[in-house]
Amino acid sequence: MITTSVALSWWEAILLGIVEGVTEYLPVSSTGHLTIVEKLLGMPIDDPGVVAFTAIIQIGAIVAAVIYFWSDIWRIATAWFRGLGSREERRNPDYTFGWGIILGSIPIAVVGLLFKDFIETGLRSLYFVAGGLLLWSVVLWLADRREPQPGRTKSERGTSPLDAILIGTMQCVSLIPGVSRSGSTIAAGLLLGYDRVVATRLSFFLGIPALVAAGTLEAITQFSAVSNTVGWTATIIGIVVSFICGYASIAWLLKFVSNHSFTSFIVYRIIIGVIIVLLVVSGLITAV
Repeated sequence: MITTSVALSWWEAILLGIVEGVTEYLPVSSTGHLTIVEKLLGMPIDDPGVVAFTAIIQIGAIVAAVIYFWSDIWRIATAWFRGLGSREERRNPDYTFGWGIILGSIPIAVVGLLFKDFIETGLRSLYFVAGGLLLWSVVLWLADRREPQPGRTKSERGTSPLDAILIGTMQCVSLIPGVSRSGSTIAAGLLLGYDRVVATRLSFFLGIPALVAAGTLEAITQFSAVSNTVGWTATIIGIVVSFICGYASIAWLLKFVSNHSFTSFIVYRIIIGVIIVLLVVSGLITAV
């Protein structure tokens, strides 16, 4: 595909950075929202540079998650490394949890690499965004209403490698724009018997490796495409803004889910999905 010049202004980069940071960890699909806003800004959403930009500015939100959960990440990482050389240390739940994160990150890495070209071209359509928003809302609604049996709610440190793999496998569905990476992993966690807070935290931990890999890969392989389109100045601005908004979004979401269901997010997803369908069908905007 021929790269088109679509250099972004500073305010467009800030806007997209806000969209990324706010929506990355909410179950509403950051990629879907970025695709919608990029389309409204007149950007060619299937252009390699634009696709890369969408993935790269996630790095800001990733850094926000790493800083926010640094004490947890350090505890889990050190327990995992100690467990590699000590049978006694392998009894530490954090050692098992570390393996869970590693194994749970494999499915999306494999699927993402195998279908990379199709994901970045064939799925770059507002029809897929709308479909993902609407259809996955049903799954999230069903998962959110699954009540764990009294005394049977699973704990974070009790997460088994099998559960992590199952949640990580569900994360593959989020490669379809509109589904939402956090929405897919949170739904899987709820269906496996975790409460909303633990399911959300698991979504963060499993999301960090996936987003780091995706953002880094795009930055390396599409460096020239970004340079010739949106530009690296705009990309860096987007990363910084997504970091600030992402950190605030993480703190807010964890507090919110401790006392609320995901109903408001589900309603929002449905409204946005219907609006996209109406705009495309009416001809006010094109799907690609």
